[in-house]
Amino acid sequence: MTARKQLFISSVQKELADERRALKEYVHGDPLLRRFFEVFLFEDLPASDHRADEVYLHEVEQSVIYVGLFGDDYGYEDVEGISPTEREFDHATTRGTERLIFVKGNDDSARHPRMLSLIRKAGGQLIRRRFGSIPELTAILYASLIEHLERCGDIRSLPFDASACPRATIKDLSAEKIADFLDRAQRERAYPFGRKTAMSKALVHLNLLDKTQPSHAAVLLFGKQPQRFLISSEVKCMHFHGTEIRKPIPSYQIYKGTVFELVDQAVDFVMSKLAARVGTRSESPQAPVTYEIPRDVVAEAIVNAVAHRDYVSNASVQVMLFADRLEIWNPGHLPLPLTLAALRKPHPSIPHNPLVAEPLFLARYIERAGTGTLDMIALCSEAKIPTPEFKQEVGTFMQIIRRPESQQESKTQVTGEVTGEVTGEVTGEVRRLLEVVQSEMKRVEIQQALNLKHEDHFREAYLIPALTDNLIEMTIPGKPTSRMQKYRLTAKGRAWLDSHLK
Repeated sequence: MTARKQLFISSVQKELADERRALKEYVHGDPLLRRFFEVFLFEDLPASDHRADEVYLHEVEQSVIYVGLFGDDYGYEDVEGISPTEREFDHATTRGTERLIFVKGNDDSARHPRMLSLIRKAGGQLIRRRFGSIPELTAILYASLIEHLERCGDIRSLPFDASACPRATIKDLSAEKIADFLDRAQRERAYPFGRKTAMSKALVHLNLLDKTQPSHAAVLLFGKQPQRFLISSEVKCMHFHGTEIRKPIPSYQIYKGTVFELVDQAVDFVMSKLAARVGTRSESPQAPVTYEIPRDVVAEAIVNAVAHRDYVSNASVQVMLFADRLEIWNPGHLPLPLTLAALRKPHPSIPHNPLVAEPLFLARYIERAGTGTLDMIALCSEAKIPTPEFKQEVGTFMQIIRRPESQQESKTQVTGEVTGEVTGEVTGEVRRLLEVVQSEMKRVEIQQALNLKHEDHFREAYLIPALTDNLIEMTIPGKPTSRMQKYRLTAKGRAWLDSHLK
């Protein structure tokens, strides 16, 4: 955090003492103002052998804002007939210090002529404000200080995703991630810029810079380590065998990365735990995989949570798979005028984070038309599972998708990691990999057959366990990273399939 700015509060020493003290206590007690301001009062100075007027003028020089409280009295006059209060005002004026002048009362008849002259002099240079009580004074000071902070860029009136991410620089963004995005956006939406576009040009075109600094949206979308700056932007995924949140949690993953990576990892987590049916290859070149909850429903719910969450909140997106349902929670409220009922009929798209939503649209993670919840409802109807539920509770938006009763984990169906407990042999992830592998296939072909997007999750949950258990093997074992590398079932893998898929 940057050093706090000093406010110099000036008035005739024997007058308005309560007001001076109240302003200091107010600024230091306000959660926002105390982050930015330190208050100087002359009565707080310890005894010293320096002349008081010299000390006060020095403190004016150290201050960013001069606050003058003018009452009825003019105060002590020096040999030239000038009071310390007027000296301080003149010194602030000469140095170009920002000045805020507050005059107590509307009746000038009782004011000292020299104070009245000072008030008029100040009024000829700036806008002065009058106050009648301490609450009124603190209110107008607060408004003035907030205006100063906004003008100086210390606080922003911009949307969160459009404002600069503190401490982040262009070096904290990944050129490779931006290039991959441009490649996909050009392919999916005919975006005019390709992967060779300069990073600065791409960021400007996507409105991801606040002056020269990356915005929060830029860090969320393309940061090398987004959670370094936005800790709560992670996604927590949990898998429970029952219908309640209870410890121990059988499977608990905290995913980090860009919004694209968070969506891919969270979707892959859920899909790896759902029951799936693998069709015959007579239906298509590759054996089709049908999940109990359509992947598009899961993806839509998760991308909604990641794209539209409140990133100011300290809470994270939570994805929880129970025996009977999938729940996705994200911090935040529906933007006005949307209501829970409106989500079930055609409605406008009102993104909470528009600069995050735009690249997600360009990469075809979401649509602009506000059809996401309607698509979820239609897909659930086609899959013959209950209509999704939407709730708003304690600052959290919840999406609930019911699992079909015939596939719930209380039955004998094997799902996700429960498979290992039922068969004593392999996880549900490995089982699905074995079911889709045909002849010799590249890593990306197997991943696509499983409808999985996140490569790291695929390797850790599917590929490496299958290799470790000698259920599949590399076609070029001496060169694991060869671009020609493929995978095929081993004799053990074929035997396992023959015994379990009768």
